[in-house]
Amino acid sequence: MPANCMRRLVLAGIILGISICTAAAAQTLDLIAQKGTIRIGYINDEEPFSFKKKDGNPTGYAIDLCGKIADAVGRKVANLKRDYVEIALADGFDAVKSGQIDLLCGALTINLGRRQNVDFSQPIFLTGASALLRKDSPDYLMVLFLDKMPARTVKQAPARSTIGVRADTTTGATLREALGSDVPKTRIANFATHQDGLNALEDHKIDAYFADRALLFDLASHARNPSALAIGNRLFTHEPYGIALRQDDSAFRLLVDQALTETYQSGDFAKLLATYFGEEGPILRREIMMQSIPQ
Repeated sequence: MPANCMRRLVLAGIILGISICTAAAAQTLDLIAQKGTIRIGYINDEEPFSFKKKDGNPTGYAIDLCGKIADAVGRKVANLKRDYVEIALADGFDAVKSGQIDLLCGALTINLGRRQNVDFSQPIFLTGASALLRKDSPDYLMVLFLDKMPARTVKQAPARSTIGVRADTTTGATLREALGSDVPKTRIANFATHQDGLNALEDHKIDAYFADRALLFDLASHARNPSALAIGNRLFTHEPYGIALRQDDSAFRLLVDQALTETYQSGDFAKLLATYFGEEGPILRREIMMQSIPQ
């Protein structure tokens, strides 16, 4: 092949490669503007962070914050529409990565493993994993998850004690470490939803349910007999929550973080926290503000 033909082929390949890379690197705001729609993915069954109202519409603390971000995008994209997409936790991060959704909202722990595939906003909430127990749960679990010893004498760990976790969550991966070598025979059971785990706990099919403590408070409030349950005081993980978004888009992440900081510094933020977390609101506000990015 003549040298000039070879040069043309190489040049054509470079141009094609640049075109493909440019299309793949299209920025989130540009894609939203082209469609006129921001697609907000959310995980159901994570009350009070993201869940459905009786009318089927999504609501929750994380949903409201994603709404604030959509407001900020709407100041740049005229006549912006919002498309809420319910998605399973196991599929949510892939949906962000592939561009099916622009934001993923829920009780989403920020960690390095997930950041290999998606980016995250600044933290929107800080919590940690503990357990929901029945007051007649095995004594060793009461000792493990509560700060104080139970009134009755502690017995040896039962051979078939079972602790439930939600499948596909980061808390499940840390539970065995929390149990330690003293309770090697404790079984871990996975559940599709937190409600399934609560039902199993109340029906004595499991002895404790392990999840982020912020979720456990709300879960206990929906129990058939909340007074029969106890929420652990000990935290076994540090769980900062964030909103997931596409990688390699610093402009969109900056917009997201600016919208969140503006929300945190507004007078409405205290009301928002009180709506979903009641008396815990002022404490949570201080913790979130300490971790937030200043203007």
